[in-house]
Amino acid sequence: MVFRSAGLRRPKFAPELQDRLPPGQYATQRWPVRHDGAIPPFDPATWDLRVFGLVARPLRLNWENVQRLPRVTIRADLHCVRRWSKLDNAWEGVPLRDLLRQAGVQPAARFVLVHCDAGYTANLPLAAVNRDDVLLATAHDGETLSAEHGFPMRLIVPDRYAWKSAKWVRGIELLAEDQPGFWERYGYHSNADIWREERFADEGDGGSTD
Repeated sequence: MVFRSAGLRRPKFAPELQDRLPPGQYATQRWPVRHDGAIPPFDPATWDLRVFGLVARPLRLNWENVQRLPRVTIRADLHCVRRWSKLDNAWEGVPLRDLLRQAGVQPAARFVLVHCDAGYTANLPLAAVNRDDVLLATAHDGETLSAEHGFPMRLIVPDRYAWKSAKWVRGIELLAEDQPGFWERYGYHSNADIWREERFADEGDGGSTD
């Protein structure tokens, strides 16, 4: 299930994008759909979001609770490991940092494991998500997220490849030690820094270094 593109040259792009596109990426207006398996159903009566693990105050929020949380809008690009980049997205949602503060992250926590419907997980260093520009997004460019793009909630981590911006989020688990996520078990890089081209585990050490 690892998709590689051998022998690709760096794509050409407009000079004004030279400092904006990470190495090996090209800009596109399209937003391709990428996931494995069926889109999970959403029932607002039973859906919930958990923040748990190494926290002082575990959270469990239902859909009504989430709707009442303060929201922000950020503008951030989305970079897929398959080399396309969709620029200037307006993401609206709940800052993950706000929920981490509310839960009270314990000092031993160094990593997060994002749990999603459909069996997906994504691992990230805590430092990579405890930032003002990391959202639990519910809307894109002024419209509610479509189901194929992650409705009701998608994590957005702008400086990681898009598989880390996991769709259909249901839980944020705080951990002392890193654990591989869904795609990482198929050879994708644990850290996934877009500027270091951390695409696959055998391209570098594969570790979480942030």
